[in-house]
Amino acid sequence: MPIVSISLNDEILSEIDKLQKTMGFSGRSEIIRAGIRNLVSEEKQRGNLAGQIHAILMVIHNEESEQIVTGIKHNHEDLIGTHLHSKVDGNKCMELFLLHGDAEKIGIMTRDFKTNKKMENVKLVAM
Repeated sequence: MPIVSISLNDEILSEIDKLQKTMGFSGRSEIIRAGIRNLVSEEKQRGNLAGQIHAILMVIHNEESEQIVTGIKHNHEDLIGTHLHSKVDGNKCMELFLLHGDAEKIGIMTRDFKTNKKMENVKLVAM
């Protein structure tokens, strides 16, 4: 089995250690493999979407990233039916976007958030 080295900050490493204890993973590598499998599965599902769809996109970020969120939001205004912004914890914000439009365009919007390192969590639920 090939070995891949990654660098993790202390915060992520601490979260991985907590998951290992609470979820019963045998080690850090198992948690990372499970996370990768989840990401691959989500991307396959997103890649299978076609035509006009309805979706909910949730984004969690620090409030310092608000300008980035606004920029991405403005680039995809034609997809957004409703946008809710809520402060959830200290300096963290949660954005909920109710989307309707072309699946490919919604995929691009989702990717714009997912690939930005300032976003803490991005989830798409599509119908």
